[in-house]
Amino acid sequence: MNIVHITPSAGDSFYCENCLRDAALVKAMMKAGHEVLSVPLYLPLSVDESDSVSEAPIFFGGINVYLQQKSSFFQKTPRWFDKLLDSPGLLRWVGRLAGMTSAKDLGQTTTSMLRGEEGRQIKELDRLVEWLCAQDTKPDVVCLSNIMLVGFARRFKQRLGVPIVCLLQDEDGFLDALPSPYSDQAWGIIAERASDIDAFIAVSKYYANIMQQRVNIASERMHVVHMGISLDGYELRQDEPEVPTIGYLSRMCPDKGLDTLVEAFIYLRKNEKLKNVRLRITGGKMTNDEKFLNQIRERLASCGLIDDVEFLHDFDSITKSAFLRTLSVLSVPERQPVAYGLYVLEALAAGVPVVEPSSGVFPELLEITGGGVLFEPNNAAALTAAIEKLLLEPDCARKLGTQGRDAVFEKFNIEQTAEEMVRIYGEIAQ
Repeated sequence: MNIVHITPSAGDSFYCENCLRDAALVKAMMKAGHEVLSVPLYLPLSVDESDSVSEAPIFFGGINVYLQQKSSFFQKTPRWFDKLLDSPGLLRWVGRLAGMTSAKDLGQTTTSMLRGEEGRQIKELDRLVEWLCAQDTKPDVVCLSNIMLVGFARRFKQRLGVPIVCLLQDEDGFLDALPSPYSDQAWGIIAERASDIDAFIAVSKYYANIMQQRVNIASERMHVVHMGISLDGYELRQDEPEVPTIGYLSRMCPDKGLDTLVEAFIYLRKNEKLKNVRLRITGGKMTNDEKFLNQIRERLASCGLIDDVEFLHDFDSITKSAFLRTLSVLSVPERQPVAYGLYVLEALAAGVPVVEPSSGVFPELLEITGGGVLFEPNNAAALTAAIEKLLLEPDCARKLGTQGRDAVFEKFNIEQTAEEMVRIYGEIAQ
């Protein structure tokens, strides 16, 4: 098939599950012989994302999107001027910042983008459509990476005349966090514009149910495809870590529950049998995460444990694989229910058992893989008890890790995911 995949990029400053999912999916489809044009939005793709992925210019550059929202002047500027603001170097620098816009600005920009051809970024949308129309081959299908791009669908169908597929993953958390009245407005626009989408593909049964309720999507237009991972580089480790080690792999921010994990670690160190346990943390951060991380460091220092915790900067594919091999268990104790949990699949592929909250996708994921245990969400004592059991019973932990690894290799190979996605694409493209 000839596929266009529209993929927003979060840059390279933190572990972005959506970005990594899109990159792996596009590579797998290309490996299977399909023509896939990956079109980046907002920021340049990271090294892991751009490797072996088809080249395309950046559209909806983050700076231009912001300025066009703030002033009608920037909606009329010539392309040579806009191109200066789309400089990859400048966008990478901006992408490492956060808190540059107020909550009100974010709400206004979100609703404007959702309105598509009726929004303030119409110049950017028309530029993208013109570029796609100018390509040598007409696509069979266009895939939007998430429902935040639903505003593109109407203009795409008008000009390209092809079916539109939309992936679904954790948009609800972002939309619900918008200030009033923008959250309600955004959900209302999405419900209206969802009719422009031919098929939705959710990453889990849990999230398919959530979005069907929130957006009133008919069951015949909703599909579920559990997203796999590339299994290259996940070698079976021969030995357990000499020192019991807990790992964390995600953005270092409050939403991901890092502070809950740190409290559990502090409790665990009070156990005489676990007095040498260590904690390793990676996944990157935004500039506005620094205050939170400083508070965590101060908490650890006050307990005399700062030297037993490592904050690692690199999380590219090679570094990540090496990191996972050093762990006894991995936990990302999310505060709110999530749809996916890429880090769970990556840990299990390395044979590392996981401890996750009994919310969102995790009961579904651990039922399929058998690779970990659940605990009561946002409960540091419950998290402590769950991790403690695995650290004190290494045979149990090893069994869970082995079961999880076998299940991931059998059921969560990204090549299987790509095959199922293309099957769905083919059905709606007929």
